[in-house]
Amino acid sequence: VKEINKDLDLLPNITLGFHINDNHQIEWKISIICLSLLSRKDRMAPGYKCGRQNPLLSVIGGDNPKSSRQMASTFKDSYFLQLGVGFEVTQGDRRLYPSFFQINPKEFAQYEGLVQLLLHFQWNWVGLMAPEDDDGEHFISSMLPMLKEKEICLAFTDKYKFDIDDLTDLKMLHLFKAFSSVEVIILFGDSHSFATVLVALRFNVIGSQGILKDIQRFHGALHFRDHMADVPEFSHFLLSLDPLNPQGDTFLPLWWEWVFSCRFHPILRNGNVQGKQCTGKENLQNVPTALFETSMTGESYNIHNAIYAVAHALHVEEGKGKQNILPYLRKVQFNNSAGDEISFSKNGLGSGGCDILNWVLLPNGSFVPMKVGQINPGASPGQDLTINSDAIIWATKKVPFARCGMKRCQAGERRRVPEGQQVCCYHCGSCPEGTISNQTASCDPCPEDQYPNKDKDHCMAKKLHYLAYQDPLGYTLASLTLSLSMITLAVLAIFRKHHDTPIVKANNRDLTYLLLISLLLCFLCSFLFIGRPGKLTCLFRQIAFAILFALAVSSVLAKTAMVVLAFMATKPGNSARKLLGKPLTNSILTGCPLVQGMICTIWLAKFPPFPNMDFHSLVGEAILQCNEGSALMFYAVVAYLGFLALVSFTVAFLARKLPDSFNEAKFITFSMLVFCSVWISFLPTYLSTKGKSMVAMEIFSILASGAGLLACIFFPKCYIILLRPGLNCKENIMRHKNL
Repeated sequence: VKEINKDLDLLPNITLGFHINDNHQIEWKISIICLSLLSRKDRMAPGYKCGRQNPLLSVIGGDNPKSSRQMASTFKDSYFLQLGVGFEVTQGDRRLYPSFFQINPKEFAQYEGLVQLLLHFQWNWVGLMAPEDDDGEHFISSMLPMLKEKEICLAFTDKYKFDIDDLTDLKMLHLFKAFSSVEVIILFGDSHSFATVLVALRFNVIGSQGILKDIQRFHGALHFRDHMADVPEFSHFLLSLDPLNPQGDTFLPLWWEWVFSCRFHPILRNGNVQGKQCTGKENLQNVPTALFETSMTGESYNIHNAIYAVAHALHVEEGKGKQNILPYLRKVQFNNSAGDEISFSKNGLGSGGCDILNWVLLPNGSFVPMKVGQINPGASPGQDLTINSDAIIWATKKVPFARCGMKRCQAGERRRVPEGQQVCCYHCGSCPEGTISNQTASCDPCPEDQYPNKDKDHCMAKKLHYLAYQDPLGYTLASLTLSLSMITLAVLAIFRKHHDTPIVKANNRDLTYLLLISLLLCFLCSFLFIGRPGKLTCLFRQIAFAILFALAVSSVLAKTAMVVLAFMATKPGNSARKLLGKPLTNSILTGCPLVQGMICTIWLAKFPPFPNMDFHSLVGEAILQCNEGSALMFYAVVAYLGFLALVSFTVAFLARKLPDSFNEAKFITFSMLVFCSVWISFLPTYLSTKGKSMVAMEIFSILASGAGLLACIFFPKCYIILLRPGLNCKENIMRHKNL
């Protein structure tokens, strides 16, 4: 008020005054004081204020939610402006107190900050104490769901009627045991409640070992207090107080006598002065901080801002009637002398935050608070708590261990709560395979494309698994494919160069060329199975394999059929002569692959293959593979190839004892035997493997069956053509024919 009256810019033509009333913590006196403010000085008649020359602008009080509600209930009908500590009201009740303004931060922000503080220090086993009144009941009912949501358990929840005159030995014993049972206790209440606890803890309740010093018991405690800032000149103002000139402050001389244990007017007893006389020059800087704090407290800071808010509202309203400053007070916004922006919001007056203090007992006996953190409700979620853990001085020299029996589970572990225990009293166990635990109570599975690391504390991306050219298996099969293709080309070149020789002519040159070309393409189609599977490669690789092998086996069948029919045609009167020629060959070469083509067409139309990721078959790897679309169609294709091979094998087996000039059937029999053996072995192996091994097995089967045809049918002929050319003559063939 003194600052405002000296300010030439704020209310230049108005002087503010004030009057202080003290209810001495007696509830019924609050109503008497409020009624007196609504009456004339000498008459208790609410609403009758004609005797007042100076209008009462506003009332700042009470100092706790209960007294604030009591005052607001008295002032509600007169629309008298009141600024005080907030109390919980519903949306409907808020209309009953239109002239009440909350000057302290909303308690809910402090409750959230308290929970965050417990989580910050990993405390999950605490005690909870609150006064046995409406405020204590509201605090407990508000905190319980918040603590439960964060899995913070309560060792006990006690409500006490903090009355110094009602402290029996039993109650003090219970209070002492409560303080001794856990490492961390949440104590809620006002200054009167805390003072009662301090008094109770002074008593010797369980013998000499139970004597406690009140201040030492709270050494290292953390205290949530309304936010305050350093107000210039406030410390100087306090230190300059003069009890000899109190300027109407009747409390100052009484406080001075109590603090310095002296008297301004000593008592005379038997002509002797009793006690020390106060001089008014005693040094306030020597007074312990617990008794005289020169910095502004959070409550004083709220009152300081409230007075300035009223002054600014009156300054805006000046000259407009001075009847009601409520509309202007709701919109007031300014920066106070400490630099804080002050305005009324849903969080109260000012920032709506609170400071976290660490109470420390210094070696010289001073009990001082040190700011170690703050709560800022306006900050981003998760950023509203700021705490300097290193600056906190703990009574035990280390962070209290407030956990139920077990340390916090490490990453890669999960909680297991024994039956009948609270959720905080858990044991830690390793997470199952495929799951991780990272600062959580349970084990969570990794996404499909990730897998747990060795410590099971985070997920890592799975490595793509497919048969690549860079893999040893990949380039080995690619090299083998290329080699077999080159050998096939070499055989084709040999037969083409010696196409006029008897051995080439005797085995149907056109079918020989077609068989070699189809085998070459069969070998080359293996490249479709190597490398990263794509949409086109998945679509055509099985189709190309099926049709090309059908053509190759059909060529073998045509050659075998021609051998049998040619032998039968040599017998007089046999009708097989009519079937010889290109019509039969073309029918076999066209019809057999055509059936396979029709199966493949249905496959592509109804169940087309596509690239697919398999995340579950291998640990740490995601298999990039071609999904065949329909396993039934794939097995139908392989079964049809087996049918053609079986027919070819049967016909060749029947023709194996024909004259030597036509003994190619022997080699075809062996080639079909190799072909069938390879693909019969392929099926169970294919079904039992995954990933690149399965693809490599199919490539190997393609190469092995093709190489069997190439080696059994063509290598003997190449041997004669290249190494035994003397046997490659018409006379030799006719001689063997007549044997």
